[in-house]
Amino acid sequence: MKVSDLRQKTKIELDTILLELSRERFNLKMQKGTGQLSKPDQVKKVRRNVARIHTILKEMASA
Repeated sequence: MKVSDLRQKTKIELDTILLELSRERFNLKMQKGTGQLSKPDQVKKVRRNVARIHTILKEMASA
């Protein structure tokens, strides 16, 4: 996800995306625990996208 695309979204849309990413992160952690994870780099990408959204939400709150 690009930051410029995320900045154009509303708070509600960002919250929805954050919820979806949190679920995906949980599923990836479960797959990693059971040894079924086929793309280990996906965990890192999801974690960074969650951090990006948190940063943008904090910027919106302070503005």
